[in-house]
Amino acid sequence: MTATAERTRLYSVCDYYDAESLLTDDERRILGTLRSFLDEKARPLLAEYWERGEFPDELAQPLIDLDLMEPAALASGQARVDSGDGTGQARGIYQGFRIFELARTDASLATWYTSQAGLFRTAIRVGASAEQQKEWMPKVIDFSLKGVFSLTEPGSGSDIAGGLSTTARRDGDGWILDGAKRWIGGAVSADVLAVFARDTADGQVKAFLVDRRAEGVTLEKIQHKTSLRMMQNAHITLTGVHVPESMRLHNVNSFRDVAAMLRAMRSDVAWIATGLQAGAFEAALRYVTERQQFGRPVGSFQLVQEKLARMLGNVTSALSLVVRLTEQQAKGIYRDQDSALAKMQTSLLMRETVALAREVVGGNGITLETDVARFHADAEAVYSYEGTHEINALIVGRALTGESAFTR
Repeated sequence: MTATAERTRLYSVCDYYDAESLLTDDERRILGTLRSFLDEKARPLLAEYWERGEFPDELAQPLIDLDLMEPAALASGQARVDSGDGTGQARGIYQGFRIFELARTDASLATWYTSQAGLFRTAIRVGASAEQQKEWMPKVIDFSLKGVFSLTEPGSGSDIAGGLSTTARRDGDGWILDGAKRWIGGAVSADVLAVFARDTADGQVKAFLVDRRAEGVTLEKIQHKTSLRMMQNAHITLTGVHVPESMRLHNVNSFRDVAAMLRAMRSDVAWIATGLQAGAFEAALRYVTERQQFGRPVGSFQLVQEKLARMLGNVTSALSLVVRLTEQQAKGIYRDQDSALAKMQTSLLMRETVALAREVVGGNGITLETDVARFHADAEAVYSYEGTHEINALIVGRALTGESAFTR
């Protein structure tokens, strides 16, 4: 019997080609602990909180206490790599499967966690000076400094590179920020907001860590969402907010620096899209093996099996994409078109997978009891954030042709 056959697999249903085998035993053990927590503590709460449109705050600290970002068990050996920020970093494949595990349970939980472990950490890792990283990065890793990535604005999403209108004006030994940000997930519970603003002096984009409670900062919860209902997204208004120069991210001096962050972070969303569809597929598979119609399990019908096979094909294709992208990034290869292609394609596959899952569950697929409806609705938000399908397609198209088709 081979070592693979002897090993008890975490993802035996949705990981058909065993990408999990790329993980070390320690990495799998940590992910197994996360799996147990999500199954026992989180999953029973999800339907209720999703329907209420509230985040289950009682899960936040226990999730932090699991020490998932930089686990002590991965402090040395092959499971640790140099992150360039002075802290070391868990391997990319572990980080990817951590996102995958969270997303196959719930997209809001995955988005909440990666807001800190992905977006905010990347803002510090890429944007902060060496001295700032030394001070802030340990606090980011242990969540004693909670932050969010505040880029999108009410009037600018896809065109944020040229349309960013929040301003930063130098004022003595600090800066004055004015403007607004929108769709900022987790802002209400953050300590600081990583705000991107255009310098009125040179027209270039700068970045600042803004105290959430600072005078002039107003946060409003965005209401009436039909997707990612548990994730608390905020509309942020900045009116004459003073920020000291020490809280400016010193390595962000143009939108090119912001683009470098997006290039690194977009792969996280591709992992979320992959995990979400894995969760929808597994929920649908559970249902059709238990549900009886015409005196037989629903899963025994030909058309249902065809849909299950298509779902598995989509999940397998998406997982292959994100694993290979992660392997490339581990070699230091970061290209806009690579992460854009992965986000574009995994989101397309996700959209079809959740629709097929809804189909095979039938009328019960629009209720929260089967989990499928939650995945189906949440997929729409994941499909759009961190670059819409069209924007990512144009990034790939530009790389293929050498011609930019972006509107000027």
